[in-house]
Amino acid sequence: MLETRDLTIRFGGHVAVNAVSCAFAPGTLTAIVGPNGAGKTTYFNLISGQLKASAGAVLLNGKDLGALGPSARTRAGLGRAFQLTNLFPHLSVLENVRLAVQAATPGAHLRGLNLWSIWSDHHALTQRALEILDTVAMRERQFVPVATLPHGDQRKLEVALLIALDPEVFMFDEPTAGMSADEAPVILNLIRALKSDKRKTILLVEHKMDVVRELADRIIVLHNGALVADGEPAQVIASPVVQEAYLGVRVDAP
Repeated sequence: MLETRDLTIRFGGHVAVNAVSCAFAPGTLTAIVGPNGAGKTTYFNLISGQLKASAGAVLLNGKDLGALGPSARTRAGLGRAFQLTNLFPHLSVLENVRLAVQAATPGAHLRGLNLWSIWSDHHALTQRALEILDTVAMRERQFVPVATLPHGDQRKLEVALLIALDPEVFMFDEPTAGMSADEAPVILNLIRALKSDKRKTILLVEHKMDVVRELADRIIVLHNGALVADGEPAQVIASPVVQEAYLGVRVDAP
């Protein structure tokens, strides 16, 4: 479904992502790991269109997305959640989700729908938004301004927006970052539920290895911008290159 071919970006003389070729199939959750500065988030930004590649290609269902910006890539089927929440802070929880539902309506960007029109005219959109809020256990907070939500609820709401967009590919960049031990399981349960849909592809950047071991079907490892390991979790975590590059264990150590 999703593929990168020799994907590369250079910032001056620094190669942040170096010729990474990888394919991601439906029905799988792939964890992307590596030490700080390895290029994980930059790789995500190249796939989702926040950064323009210096070389290489991103393909979705065989179509080259290189000419498309982030919004067009979202309409093509790429859904992205960021390390920092990306919400409308002065709108309510329900209004945030309704905007996403309306944006995902087939042909909405062509018909020129007014996203700020009176929502009572869009009963079906409201009902769909409420169903999604039920999924993330936030219906009771539907009228709360997003800016007043605790961090954990903002992360849940961002997952709700992704569900509303109904992408083919879900991309999560450290979804539990900044969350307490009590809040994190809610996000992980939502990702686990998304994983049960075998039509979807999930990419997950995550530092917490216990999360990776539990959720991932596959791990790829980036180090200094290059792909250095790719395989089943147990195999990759045990490999010498990962022990040294990611876990800081010298391969020649006892």
